[in-house]
Amino acid sequence: MSSMAITTRDRDRELLIPVADTPAGDAAVSPSPKPSSSASSPHHSGRETFYKVVRSWASKKFMTGCVILFPIAITFYITWWFIHFVDGFFSPIYAQLGIDIFGLGFITSITFIFLVGVFMSSWLGASVLGLGEWFIKRMPLVRHIYNASKQISAAISPDQNTQAFKEVAIIRHPRIGEYAFGFITSSVTLQNYSGDEELCCVYVPTNHLYIGDIFLVNTKDVIRPNLSIREGIGE
Repeated sequence: MSSMAITTRDRDRELLIPVADTPAGDAAVSPSPKPSSSASSPHHSGRETFYKVVRSWASKKFMTGCVILFPIAITFYITWWFIHFVDGFFSPIYAQLGIDIFGLGFITSITFIFLVGVFMSSWLGASVLGLGEWFIKRMPLVRHIYNASKQISAAISPDQNTQAFKEVAIIRHPRIGEYAFGFITSSVTLQNYSGDEELCCVYVPTNHLYIGDIFLVNTKDVIRPNLSIREGIGE
């Protein structure tokens, strides 16, 4: 009996030793990574927040720079292209003469345009222009392009007698509560039973300046902003 009890006790001891060692080992090993992960988590999230703030700030400043520089770049590009375009009219002539000075063709072109304006203001220039228009208006397709271009030129002409647009106007169109931007071309008097009614012919352009509709509006219903014709076309 005693030997059997000893054998049973030894077997129980052998069974208890690994069971007791395993939790102790796990308890000694398993808690060790928890402090490191909990300590690195706030540091990692703080670094991500910092990167997001820096990225947002940099993107906003970059877009601000693009918004400021884009119109300036477009303006300089178009101006530079225009100078080269106008300079190209007379620069080949100077190249044949052996004169290579940048901008000389541009100055010559501007001077030529000025002299054309002076010549066309005279009686002889008007006669030559009338003869040229007579030939152009006989051409099927070219005459429509010329007439549309001439109307736009007449609208911004400094000569008050030849201006197609007399005044900038705002009218109620197409319905009550909505307004349209237009130009007064002339005024007419409408005779009816109640008396004479002063009407304004208002040209309202659509997508393009040379395409639009004409409305007869009572003078009292026309709003006249303090804008010049050139400012109105720019609007």
